[in-house]
Amino acid sequence: MNKVTVIGSINLDTNLRVKQMPRPGETVHASEHYSAAGGKGANQAVAAARSGCEVSFIGGVGDDAPGKEMLGSLKREGINTQGIITAKKESTGQAFITVDDNGQNSITIYAGANYAFGPAEVEQNQDLIKDSDFLIAQFETPLAATIKGFEIAHDAGVKTILNPAPGMAKIPADLLKLTDIITPNETEAETITGIKVTDERTAQMAASKLHDQGVKIVIVTIGTKGAFYDYQNKSELVPAFKVKAVDTTAAGDTFIGAMTSILQPDLSNLKDAVLFANKASSITVQKYGAQPSIPYAKDIKVGK
Repeated sequence: MNKVTVIGSINLDTNLRVKQMPRPGETVHASEHYSAAGGKGANQAVAAARSGCEVSFIGGVGDDAPGKEMLGSLKREGINTQGIITAKKESTGQAFITVDDNGQNSITIYAGANYAFGPAEVEQNQDLIKDSDFLIAQFETPLAATIKGFEIAHDAGVKTILNPAPGMAKIPADLLKLTDIITPNETEAETITGIKVTDERTAQMAASKLHDQGVKIVIVTIGTKGAFYDYQNKSELVPAFKVKAVDTTAAGDTFIGAMTSILQPDLSNLKDAVLFANKASSITVQKYGAQPSIPYAKDIKVGK
C-alpha cells in the first residue's frame, strides 16, 4: 500500500446541469442542481484513498458549516486530516460547476481558506510528507506552500507529483527542478510550453520542453485519445477506454489518484499505472459530480 500526502484544495462544489452552455448575456435553465465535496486536492486524495492508498492531507477549510462538512467527508474516506487547518477569518473554498449535455464543464472557483495556509503549516506537518512514498500538489493553493512541501519531499527521497492545474504559463524554476512527475492535460501542456498538444508527436515535443526545465517524468493526458508518458527514453501514448462521457469533472484528478495508488516508488511499472489510471478516469466520466463519480479499486478492472 502506497502512502500519499496531498497538499491541495478543498471545495464545496455546486453543480448545475444544462442542455448547453450559456453565451454571454444569455440565461439558460438548469435541469438539475446539487452540491458535493470537491476541490482538486481533495478529489485526488479521495481517488488515491478509494484505490487503496494510505492518504494524508495538508490544506485549509473555513470555520463554517461547509468546512465541517468537507472535513467530515474526508475523514469518512479514511484520510488523515491532521494537516488541515481551520481558518477563522475565511470561508471554505467553493466551486461552481456547469455541465452540458455533451459532458463538458465550465468551472468558477472561489479560493477562500485554500489560501489561508502556507510554508509554515506545511513545515509543521513535514512528518506526514517524510513518511510518504509520494507527495501530490496542484495550483489551487499557495505556490510557496507547494515549494516548501516539495523541498521537504526531495530531501527525504519522496517522489513528487505536480498537477499544473489550473494552467500557469510561468511555473517557478525551483518548483520544476523539485518535480519528479508532472501531469498536465493537453490544454495545460500548451499553456506551459507553448506547444499545441493534439497527438503523440506534439505531446513528445511538449515533454521535451518540460524535461529541459528539470522534470524527470512527463505524463500528458489528451482527453479521449489517452495519456502520453515520457521517461528515460521510453515514451508511449496509452489509449483511453472508449465510453460515453456525461461529466468530465474530476477525470484528471481521478487519473492522478488512481495512478499513484499502484505506481511503484521506483517507477518501474509506470505504463501499467497509466493504464490503470485511464480505466479509473473512464469510470469517473460516466457519472455526474466530482467525488461522487470517483471509483473504488474493486471497480477498476483492466483486462490483459
